[in-house]
Amino acid sequence: MKVRVLVRLKPGILDVQGAAVQRALAGLGFGDVRGMRVGKLVEVDVDATDGAQARARVEEMCRRLLTNTILEDYTIEVEPTERLAPPGAVR
Repeated sequence: MKVRVLVRLKPGILDVQGAAVQRALAGLGFGDVRGMRVGKLVEVDVDATDGAQARARVEEMCRRLLTNTILEDYTIEVEPTERLAPPGAVR
């Protein structure tokens, strides 16, 4: 099952990378950008029987390794999976 985790710095935490990107954009003529925050996207393909199990496993991964919960917030999105029709079935 495919799961996406969007990781962002918590509000109030200085985003040095976001500030650097904003300055670079201004130097390229994009001075109208008034704010920039940079995060990361983690995609996990996990064996799970259902979305709840996949979410629980990835939640544990986030708490234990994938995120720094002191500085970062994250959201988890489980991709819906298509049920495969049995051979010979008509869709």
